[in-house]
Amino acid sequence: MGLKRLPAGAWLMGVPGLACLIAGLLLLAGFGEGLHPLLQESGAGLVLVVSGVALVGSAAFPLVLAELAAKDGQDG
Repeated sequence: MGLKRLPAGAWLMGVPGLACLIAGLLLLAGFGEGLHPLLQESGAGLVLVVSGVALVGSAAFPLVLAELAAKDGQDG
């Protein structure tokens, strides 16, 4: 990969995505039972896991676009 640093868009979507994934997995494991009644249901953890996957997947787009721009800059 020819990038020297990650684009800001990748950071802005990737970090919250990883946080959602971790929180969702913790809720699915049963660690949210004492925090709030809505967190006791398995649907809350599933929603966070799906949101985390979507955010991490969306964070790939700025990476791909930056990589393509770097390749285009080297060729031209």
